[in-house]
Amino acid sequence: MEVIKAIIERRSIRSYKTDPVSEKDLKTVLEAGRWAPSWANTRCCRFVVVRDEAIKAKIADMMKANRAAGGIRLAPVLIAAVAELGKSGYCAGRAATDKGDWFMFDSALAMQNMVLAAHSLGLATVYVGNFDAAKAAKTLGVPPGFALVALTPLGYPNEKAEAPPRKSLSEIVFRDRFGSFYYDKE
Repeated sequence: MEVIKAIIERRSIRSYKTDPVSEKDLKTVLEAGRWAPSWANTRCCRFVVVRDEAIKAKIADMMKANRAAGGIRLAPVLIAAVAELGKSGYCAGRAATDKGDWFMFDSALAMQNMVLAAHSLGLATVYVGNFDAAKAAKTLGVPPGFALVALTPLGYPNEKAEAPPRKSLSEIVFRDRFGSFYYDKE
């Protein structure tokens, strides 16, 4: 699948079939995450693959009013993105920018690669951030010095989601200075 097409067509899916995901497809998705760019090639991201039904259910129970909880229970795979703290965004042991630790940026890049790869394989995902990260990290055995950043169920879609509206380029792109629109109003 062409990259631009995957970017435009991918949707957040919250209802999954229970059909298994092959190891080949799972590895392809994880490889996409591994090849994501990272700050100075620090590679702070790690991934926990959960197939155990009891662990998935326990994590889904930690999600307050999050529509993705059902998807985590049903999808055959749950991927947790974990980041090593104090690596990304640092130079000589100090934060190199006013943004501090860049683990969230690097994790987002890896997750974006994985959700696009999954879509290209006919698999579905939803990027999940609203959950009790401390409890989920404990459940997954995440050690000190690492942060559980995000989750995504991975499986075959059991729904078709429509694209939500997007702002036009004329609303979000500026020329030279913020506020000076690059494109005419569409």
